[in-house]
Amino acid sequence: MTTSRSRDSSELTGPAELPEPPSADCDVVTVPARQGLEAVDILRRAVGDAVGPVLHDGGCDTLGFLVPPGTAAAWDVPGSVCTETDGCGLTLPPEPSGAGTDWLLPPGEVEPATDPEALREALDEAQRMIEAADGGA
Repeated sequence: MTTSRSRDSSELTGPAELPEPPSADCDVVTVPARQGLEAVDILRRAVGDAVGPVLHDGGCDTLGFLVPPGTAAAWDVPGSVCTETDGCGLTLPPEPSGAGTDWLLPPGEVEPATDPEALREALDEAQRMIEAADGGA
């Protein structure tokens, strides 16, 4: 969602600065939505900016975290999948094109990619929280 505000004529001296689109050269970590939403909360509360764009696929009930390229080679977090992409001709539009898919955290409003180590820790913590809430381990 874009917001605007009025400007006086002294502010209209140059072209508007648009956010740089995120790099399409990324890998994607896909997790169940419940665990992913908990992880997003954990990452957003953490010190520093560790979270990048996140897709929510309502139809499959999953979240996709954009992570730096090469993450898939060493990703081993149970309950998640990391897919390698090479970015060949891929662009990340502000609005996803898949039916039922939308940005939970859109490109340009967060870091270019989620820090894989921070994501790993957040997913582990989220899983522990879910198990505790469900009353089992």
